[in-house]
Amino acid sequence: MEFDEFTGTIQHRLELPDTGRTLRAIRATLLTLGERIPADAAEDLAASLPMEIRWYMTGAVHEHGQRFDWAEFVTRVSDIENADRADAAYHARVVVDLVESVVPPSDFRQLRDQLPESDDDEGWGNLFEVVDAGGWGDAQEGQTGGGSQE
Repeated sequence: MEFDEFTGTIQHRLELPDTGRTLRAIRATLLTLGERIPADAAEDLAASLPMEIRWYMTGAVHEHGQRFDWAEFVTRVSDIENADRADAAYHARVVVDLVESVVPPSDFRQLRDQLPESDDDEGWGNLFEVVDAGGWGDAQEGQTGGGSQE
């Protein structure tokens, strides 16, 4: 996936008015994720992303492998993006969902393995809510009540 397609997809899904806000959401999510996971995991995950996006997880990160939980992740993303916490959390989920669709499954599994998902641990399962709901399209139907009822 090329840079314009990646950013355009995120802009559309988040319904953001311009590319600047879209890039802030992407940068905030990937930079903070890059800070949390080890450098080699960040390199693996970022390798399949557009070059301009890859930088956020690798070259822009000053210290990989920091220990913080989901709540701190949302705070950091919110601060970088200059968005409220609820928006920042949602934006991060949507960005991670698109990342999941473009990286090899083994690299995404490695990401999940780096982040304790239970709320008793660090609550990182929250980051994967859109992915776990079947991806952006299916998750949107679930939120809006669209689709067939079982």
